[in-house]
Amino acid sequence: MKHALDRREFLRLAAFGGMAYASGLGAAGYGPGAAAASGAQAEDFYFVQLSDTHWGFEGAPNPDSRGTLPKAIAAVNALSPPPDFIVFTGDLTHLTLDGKVRRERMQQFHDIVARLNVRNVRFLAGEHDASVDHGQAFHEMFGASYYTFNHKGVHFIALDNVSDPSGALGDGQLDWLADDLAKLRRDQPIVILTHRPLFDLYPAWGWATRDGARAIAMLMPFQNVTVFYGHIHQLNEHMTGHIAHHAAKSLIFPLPPPGEDDHQPLPWDASQPYRGLGWREVEAEPQQAAYDVQERPVLGS
Repeated sequence: MKHALDRREFLRLAAFGGMAYASGLGAAGYGPGAAAASGAQAEDFYFVQLSDTHWGFEGAPNPDSRGTLPKAIAAVNALSPPPDFIVFTGDLTHLTLDGKVRRERMQQFHDIVARLNVRNVRFLAGEHDASVDHGQAFHEMFGASYYTFNHKGVHFIALDNVSDPSGALGDGQLDWLADDLAKLRRDQPIVILTHRPLFDLYPAWGWATRDGARAIAMLMPFQNVTVFYGHIHQLNEHMTGHIAHHAAKSLIFPLPPPGEDDHQPLPWDASQPYRGLGWREVEAEPQQAAYDVQERPVLGS
């Protein structure tokens, strides 16, 4: 697939239309928990990944902490043709120990995201959303924290490696994953969506999943597997065998590379505001199980 696919041709190929929901925004008409359309045809399409918005974070190093998410939403709304769907890969809100404040932040995030023109929006929890209450507030607002859906020949699996405070998937979820994979052909294109990396990127910083190796072992027999995740607030490309793992930038502040400095947010650069922040488009070519990742910056007003 070419890196810059002509959008008019893409619109013809994607035949965009219809709505499908897994973990939605009920009050905004997003239908929580509704089943996704099967989409057996292997047509080209694209989706948008946004991650680590940390709504509720205030202060340094982002003086525009209430502006970067709306700016990203405006940019996504300007895409033509629109993406088939949008996925937020966790840390929708910033950590708080106060359950009331957590729900208020999720409601505020919910209301802002309702401005998206695309109604097929999916959500994953991050540890800031779910680790304190084992995902209770997230489930109330957004529905299931792990689920599957099919889209135009690709099988998507959203995993929850944050509701367990230890950063594990857990036996129950791994059993569920094994049951789901048992139904698939070995050449089925699979996309994994998750918050933390499934591999040991830098466990000392929590940049790992305690039992992620078990999930990867289950996925290894499948020929076409790609993982998109968040959590580390920067781009990172990694291979476990033939499985590609793509980290996403944050929409609140960048973090240093694994093991460098002291795991603190990088300072705001007034000469280059929004540097290191961004979101991405992923153009999918299911017949070749190919994904063209295009990074988009946050632009100031």
